[in-house]
Amino acid sequence: FDPNSVQKAHKAAQRKNNIERHKSPQKKHPRQTESNKSKASSFNKLETMSHALGSKLHFEPGSWLEATYEVFIGTIVGAAHSVYLVSKWWYMNALRPILKLFGINLMTDKEVVSKDGEKTLKVVAVGYGRTGTYSLTLALEELGYPTLHTQHMYEHESILGMWVNQIFLPSIQAKKTSMGRPDLKMITDFGYQATADLPMALYFEQVMEEYPDCKFILTTRENSEVWFRSWDTLTKSITQPTHIGGFAFNSVRQYSHYLRWLYSVVNKDESFLTEPFPLPEQNKETAIESYEEHNRRVRALVPEDKLLEYSVKEGWEPLCKFMEIDDCPTTPFPKTNSARSVQVQVISGQIFPIMASLFVIFYAFAIGFKKLTGKTVVDWVNYKMEELNVAFRRFMLGEEVKFKKA
Repeated sequence: FDPNSVQKAHKAAQRKNNIERHKSPQKKHPRQTESNKSKASSFNKLETMSHALGSKLHFEPGSWLEATYEVFIGTIVGAAHSVYLVSKWWYMNALRPILKLFGINLMTDKEVVSKDGEKTLKVVAVGYGRTGTYSLTLALEELGYPTLHTQHMYEHESILGMWVNQIFLPSIQAKKTSMGRPDLKMITDFGYQATADLPMALYFEQVMEEYPDCKFILTTRENSEVWFRSWDTLTKSITQPTHIGGFAFNSVRQYSHYLRWLYSVVNKDESFLTEPFPLPEQNKETAIESYEEHNRRVRALVPEDKLLEYSVKEGWEPLCKFMEIDDCPTTPFPKTNSARSVQVQVISGQIFPIMASLFVIFYAFAIGFKKLTGKTVVDWVNYKMEELNVAFRRFMLGEEVKFKKA
């Protein structure tokens, strides 16, 4: 008896059923085209352009080109996140108070507009993080469903604040993990018709109750071991930077509350709610048990005609059939947010603001230096180097060495 063989057979049967179930004639929905895309997107333009570029490129798995692309994407995304957070901080703490005096309020939570304008949840990705949820998010966006991924929740103070105040903080303050009941209507009021990643994946029963027509996509990895390796890499990469960033940025501080709560849920260990940062390493056996138990509950509770068990490696076909999309994209399926890319994002997100700050400091110093000395820093250094060179030659010749003032 081989449990892995049974698991593989179950997945194969599920995928076959998903495809067969949607072969029968049904009413098809045209895919969203360039002319009727959402009027607003949850993705930073620079980040979106980078992902779009990657979707048109083909790399051999494990090749140096793939590694180079992942490093490039991680650098761009990490820098973009830093720029957003820093610019938001300056706006909230410096510019906004001044603008308010004149009755001006430039920054509000992002709102998206779907092609049909309906404010309802149509599809929810219920797989754990690190199962391809971000690639699926990009795919759903391309199919016309405005999708909120947890990686971009910081762009919505209201939504993030709702999760923190209604779910995360009550658990931390009570030192007891509780699930609570999030305000799903707030998410749809901002125009989102789909969500992906934790914590929303944990609330599929509430979604079924409030949005009975919603469909669900259970993203999975090759096996539980592969999932945990990716999950562990992510959590180790983001925990400490999130804690440090929380001292300066409110939205990052709110994410640190989320991580405490999430780790306590996944590891079934309430000590994560109170342990000082950096948080302890996660329990591999318990985390895997949580992942597998969640997947079993989804399969058992979600009706078969509402569920697609899916690996992003399967591409567009099963996803389009499940979502009843007639005009399925012919472009490569989005592939992003690999473990390597995430690690680079974290490093880039920390280094970029430091480099930018050093540049500003040096630029200000250079301006002040020129006003005081009449020379640029480079000219002054060149002058001193030439003076030292002349002094050295005189010293070698036994002559008296005197230095002039710059």
